[in-house]
Amino acid sequence: MYLDYWGLRQKPFATGRNPQGYVPSSTHEEALARLHYLVDSQRRLGLLLGASGSGKSFMLNVLAKQLRRPSVQTAALSLQGLSAREMLWGLAAACGLHPDEETGAFELWRQLGDLLAANNCQAITNVVLLDDADLASSEVLGQVVRLVRGEPSSSSRLTVVLAGRSNRTLAIGPQLLELAELRVDLAAWELADTESYLQSSLLRAGRKESIFSAEALRRLHELSGGAVRRVALLADLALLAAAAGRLPAVDAYTVEAVYDELGVMDALAAADDRA
Repeated sequence: MYLDYWGLRQKPFATGRNPQGYVPSSTHEEALARLHYLVDSQRRLGLLLGASGSGKSFMLNVLAKQLRRPSVQTAALSLQGLSAREMLWGLAAACGLHPDEETGAFELWRQLGDLLAANNCQAITNVVLLDDADLASSEVLGQVVRLVRGEPSSSSRLTVVLAGRSNRTLAIGPQLLELAELRVDLAAWELADTESYLQSSLLRAGRKESIFSAEALRRLHELSGGAVRRVALLADLALLAAAAGRLPAVDAYTVEAVYDELGVMDALAAADDRA
């Protein structure tokens, strides 16, 4: 581990979906503001789109955390690989309904409908966050259409957010694209965003002084393409390599060596293309 070498209390660069690791950036703050508008204005369906690694799943988790209050019930679910019944069961479970393992689709719809109606009567907003919509089957997307169209009244308090890759938007299907009332696009980070993320993450981990040279930071940003997940992964690997080499700081050569020798970014890109 490189933590002791760099004087860190914890790993600084979170590569998972834990919202505790959120560092505000202009791109993500704008996206969150638009998603909050979607919920606050009681719009029915919104799309969160971005390239692979741009932070879509992370943004859904941050939004869920920010919405955590008595007047809002939030349910989050990934649609990848689910059957239509599994999607309904997972949604019911995420809503706290505790469905039985063998509960059928009809009963799951009834339970969900009763919950939405009860929450509506109590002025509780229902927010459903569905990730990996571009990887969902047509049957599952059909269930989402039914969910979105299920409460036609103007007083309904249901908001659904679908997240997917921008280069696979059409995979979400024409019905949902037509029903969407707001599209939020996550752009790649600018250099200033990458710099702020590295500095803030290191500070939170207990390091006040910079570890990355200015040139290393620039090369890391260029090689990662400003994609959040790739910035975090490449920065983490660079810290490890520099500590192994007993370097006083991460330089551009180390960043390039990690990128070239391990081929991590190329492997990620290939995996993204196959998905």
